[in-house]
Order: sequence, then C-alpha cells, then structure tokens
Amino acid sequence: MRIGILTSGGDCPGLNAVIRGAVLKGTEINDQEFVGFKDGWRGVVAGDIRPLERSDVRGIAKQGGTILGTSRTNPFEGNGGPERIQETLDRLGIDAIIAIGGEGTLAAAKRLTDAGLKIVGVPKTVDNDLDATDYTFGFDTAVEIATEAMDRLRTTGDSHSRCMVAEVMGRHVGWIALHSGMAAGAHAILIPEQKTSMEQVAAWVRSAADRGRAPLVVVAEGFTPDHADDAHSERGLDAFGRPRLGGIGERLAPMIEEMTGIETRATTLGHIQRGGVPTAYDRVLATRLGMAASDIVQDGSWGRMVALRGTEIETVGFEEALGKLKTVPQHRYDEAAMLFG
Repeated sequence: MRIGILTSGGDCPGLNAVIRGAVLKGTEINDQEFVGFKDGWRGVVAGDIRPLERSDVRGIAKQGGTILGTSRTNPFEGNGGPERIQETLDRLGIDAIIAIGGEGTLAAAKRLTDAGLKIVGVPKTVDNDLDATDYTFGFDTAVEIATEAMDRLRTTGDSHSRCMVAEVMGRHVGWIALHSGMAAGAHAILIPEQKTSMEQVAAWVRSAADRGRAPLVVVAEGFTPDHADDAHSERGLDAFGRPRLGGIGERLAPMIEEMTGIETRATTLGHIQRGGVPTAYDRVLATRLGMAASDIVQDGSWGRMVALRGTEIETVGFEEALGKLKTVPQHRYDEAAMLFG
C-alpha cells in the first residue's frame, strides 16, 4: 500500500516525530510505502509530493517544524474537491492519506472521507483543544516555552516594579495559559472559559503589588473581558473562515496601568511557543501516534484518528474529535484561582 502523509495548519513541535513513527512502523512492519505531500492540502490538490523512505526520516524526531512544509490551504477551494483529489491520488498511485493537523485539517479530512476518500488522522495542536484526545503533541512544548519566557519576564518585572502581561496562544481555550501560568506562579490567569471583569484583574494586580511583588498576568489570546462580546481579532480570517486572534495583551496593559497606577508592559509570545525542538514527552507521544496511524491504515479504518486516552493510544471517529472543543473545566480553573493576587 502506498500512503501519502501531509502536515496541515499551524506548525507544531513533534510533527517530524509523527512522520518518522509512521514511516518506520509502516516500512518495517506493515509493508507500506510512503510519500509526503508538500505544504499540507496544497500538495494534495496539486499532486506535489516527495519520497519518504527510512533514510529521509533519520534523526528528524528531535527537529521542530515539519520537513514536509505546511499551509492553511482549504482542499475544497480552487482546483480542489473530492473528485479532483481522488483523480490526483489515482494518477500518483497513492492508496490512502494520513492527515496530521488540528481542527480545520481534521474537519476537511472528515468531509473528504465522507465523499469516499481513504483518510486517517493524527491530531495536532499546541492548543490542546481537541475533545477526543487527552493531550495533543506540541502542547507540552508550548507550555515549557511559555513558562520559561514568563520566568524571564518576572526578573525584569521585579527589577522595575512593573506589572508584566504575557499573552499566550490557545485560540478559544485556555490550556496553555492555565498550565504555564500555574508553573510560572502568575498572579492572574485570564482564559476564554472565564468571563472576568477588569476590576477583578486590577484587584489581583494590586494585591500582588501590596505584598511587594511585581505582578504577572497571563492572558490567553482568546480571552474576552466581561465588558466585551468577542475575542480580540484584528488580522482577519484564515482559509477556513476562522478569526486570527491576538493582541489582547496590548489592550489590557494600559487598562491595568490606568486602574492600578502600576507601570504595565505587555509581551505577546506568539509563534515562539510552537518553534524549536519538541520536549521528550512530545517526541514520545508523537512517535506513538505516528506508529498507530500506520496500523489503522493497515486495518482500513478510514475516517478515524489516533488519540491518547490515559496512557494508551486508541482510535476514535473524526466526528468525535470535531464535536466540541475541549475547554478548561471549572474545577481546574478554581484550583489555579486560589493562587491569584
């Protein structure tokens, strides 16, 4: 069987480990052959491929990014669509696709599978927001990077007696903010799941300052203060029609300074959170998911993806992964909130 692998959507530490795991398991155990689609769904639509043999994946588990490239191409636009894609796969002699990506990628994979294409999925997102899996690879690395950045912000905040606002990724969930904020000892963590007033934020900041601390406020990019209706977005929509979030930290900093009288600075960590080498945890998880993806292709379990449940790798249908976002539950936020101020 000849399998095409693609990485789509935002890049993420661990993508290369998935590719390596699938290729090694597939070529050595499952008698499979692999090619890689260049730049995500764009490569599928255009038939742009490269070989993926064992020598091509040697040593890539520790590399960040993706050797295949990625994009936010919508496979249903332009020259795409299930019929055209199937024609391309037939021309290239490709029997099935392993799609590695997040919500947008897996939603497109489900539509194509429903139309008759043979696709299995591997969940990828630093946001950790897919409901069907306990953790996604890339999340642990993003939290580690964000925590280190906040540790550095604390030292400059302490030196100048400033309040530091750190904005992290996460889209419409607050997992990165929650974990990195708790690890860094933040005095307030603001996430999309919790409507919080600026008066409450200011109270937490003043409480920390009154104890002689330089306040650290961690905010997820999708956070919406209780006086606003929508998450802050000033960069338009992506290829799947979703708003590009970001910039809430810069909006909050002057409000905090005005309400507390404490000099406040904002830092948006942005894409640094998903760059660089993956952590050991993400390398192991990604490798296991890649190996399992080869197995479900071998079984012909189309329309399903691999997932982590506890410590075991299982398979679930695309519809289970796309049913709803995995949000931060109230009790997890309450645990963290006990430490605020």
